[in-house]
Amino acid sequence: MSATGLGALREAVRGSVTLPGDDGWDAARQPFNLAADQRPAAVVHAADGDDVAAAVAAARAAGLRVAPQGTGHGAGALGPLDDALLLRTTRLDSVSIDVERHTARVGAGAIWRPVAEQASPHGLAALHGSSPTVGIAGYTLGGGLGWLSRLHGLASESVRAIELVTADGRALRADADSEPELFWALRGGGGGFGVVTALEFDLHPLPHAYGGGLFWPGADAEAVLSAYAAWAPELPDTVSTTVRLLRVPPLPTVPEALRGRTLVDVGLVVADTEAAGRELVAPLLAGLPSPLIDRLAPLPPAALAQVHGDPEEPLPGCGHHTLLEALPAEAIAALLEVAGPQSGSPLVSVELRALGGALARRTPGAGALGTLDAAFALYAVGVPFTPSGDDLRAVVEERLEAVVTALRPWAAPTGFLNFADRPGGDSAALFAADTHARLLAVKRAVDPEGLIVAGNPLTLPA
Repeated sequence: MSATGLGALREAVRGSVTLPGDDGWDAARQPFNLAADQRPAAVVHAADGDDVAAAVAAARAAGLRVAPQGTGHGAGALGPLDDALLLRTTRLDSVSIDVERHTARVGAGAIWRPVAEQASPHGLAALHGSSPTVGIAGYTLGGGLGWLSRLHGLASESVRAIELVTADGRALRADADSEPELFWALRGGGGGFGVVTALEFDLHPLPHAYGGGLFWPGADAEAVLSAYAAWAPELPDTVSTTVRLLRVPPLPTVPEALRGRTLVDVGLVVADTEAAGRELVAPLLAGLPSPLIDRLAPLPPAALAQVHGDPEEPLPGCGHHTLLEALPAEAIAALLEVAGPQSGSPLVSVELRALGGALARRTPGAGALGTLDAAFALYAVGVPFTPSGDDLRAVVEERLEAVVTALRPWAAPTGFLNFADRPGGDSAALFAADTHARLLAVKRAVDPEGLIVAGNPLTLPA
């Protein structure tokens, strides 16, 4: 970045500006996913919405692209940023809950924990995902799949309004009445349409919840997967579930009974009473050995964000995904061959989430994603470094590809943006052709020069 451009940037924003070589450079550029080695031309931590507009204008004048980022959980999909300004929104972290209207308004840098904790005492729940430290904006722009999605749909479908700064510096509010086409695109179409500064969304009453995890030895993987595949699709919309093949690291933060073991676990949340939950789980347990650990219990709404047990501090990870139209016995066998306990897989987690319910029903006024047209979502992840620093990226990436390839006969024709965190991705593979064409038209209208950087950028279908 030229001295002139740097001077203009420093004068334009009230937040911090950090360049390569400055004190704090590594901390400023670091995302949550430590496997993504971000090296932008500069980093701006915006102080407010006006700072966002000023940073966008300065970047455009300097010939730089703009990469908006909150936590950076999905940083792996961004690719090289040497010609980009990394615009961090973490300081825009305001959270306001309107109990009477069952709504929340948050800044673009807010994470899910304060929303869940402030809403929970009022019997309200947000449609967050599996970690309380994930950024709300990025999660929601990609659709947002969580523990209440089979009941209420994707998080993007509960959004009422989004405020953003577009590539030409305009501050807009997009909702059903104002900028409706942009509002459609932002709900599930990703973050490439501007720099979001605030969101408003519905909260949902949750008078009762029951859930947690059930853990078995890895030797029971085939039996558990087979039982799960028969059980999960028949559940009512009040139940959301996952099943995972786990290689638990030998860390002191992990319960001793699980530490260093190969396991299979079923996670679930029932938006109902404990009695109803136990009745719904009984058919799964009937044909299986007793689990090593049973963590099922009544839950306050805020506790849903921790059922999955996702890491809450930054760490490196490489992931890959696919959506599946079915999970027959042949698919389970193929999965176990490449990721099961006897496969030699280096992956720490291979997870299947049952979809259906509200995720399969498109409602009037739905956003760009609206539904996930598949029976299961698979997401696999591996840690690309050993504790001593050895680079395992090639081994992990090879196995990730092998998992997705093994399940290709049962794959759905589209993918899911929130799980597509590999560099070099193409959005045309994630959406139906007509949806992708409409998204591309919105992108051309609001950012014809491609100033705003997002993972899996919008490109013409091959």
